[in-house]
Amino acid sequence: MQIPHDPGSLSAADARALFRDGLAVPTTGWCAGSTQANTITLPKEYAFDFLLFAQRNPKPCPVLDVLDAGEVSGALLAGDLRTDIPRYRVYRDGELVDEPTDVLAYWRDDLVTFLLGCSFTFEHPLLAAGIPVRHLGCGRNVPMYVTGRRCRSAGRLAGPLVVSMRPIPADRVADAVRISSRYPAVHGAPVHVGDPRSLGIADLDRPEFGEPPVIEEGDVPVFWACGVTPQAMVMEARPPLAITHAPGYMLITDARDTQYQIP
Repeated sequence: MQIPHDPGSLSAADARALFRDGLAVPTTGWCAGSTQANTITLPKEYAFDFLLFAQRNPKPCPVLDVLDAGEVSGALLAGDLRTDIPRYRVYRDGELVDEPTDVLAYWRDDLVTFLLGCSFTFEHPLLAAGIPVRHLGCGRNVPMYVTGRRCRSAGRLAGPLVVSMRPIPADRVADAVRISSRYPAVHGAPVHVGDPRSLGIADLDRPEFGEPPVIEEGDVPVFWACGVTPQAMVMEARPPLAITHAPGYMLITDARDTQYQIP
């Protein structure tokens, strides 16, 4: 299946229809103005622990919505979250066992899904302000790194902070901080600017998730808290089952980015 010529102009419903039919591509740059979301689905017995984990770690885990056990759609999504994400990850006891394009075979009525804000939401405003988003221009997935910083634990759940990185021209870093800070529900302002070693990242060319960055002369690495943090938590805490989006392959919701923008 071919990628549309201009995926940024698609509606959320049209994009989800393509993913439902089997198109599996990263969603950065898709559906301008539509809010993208990270997802994590856990057995109901883990739902309170994760809600507490998210409350204690709001930068990487900003909750946009929580679906009741067994629900596959909700206020932000008219489609079916079991089929409408371009690629999923399925973990059993913390081990990645599958990366399917739908999770119908894994679905259970006791599963609770959390929708979390995604930094792809503020990439369109960055571009509109003339700030380059390097991975978009090169057709790559955003690079994501496991840091040396620990999240606050909650019940049985614990793990490290994951960050996404965008190289920003030095004279536009302040603008990137200002623009992203207007979207606190989708990670907001960066957690770090500059030397990656301060986050415990040894090599920017070797991200744990996504693809290596494209860094041009005069760029400064800027790091935002990332919604892949729950996947790092799953790998460490090892719940019996967890279903997530594949990093960079997001759920495109029916919500609009303007709903999460503050003055």
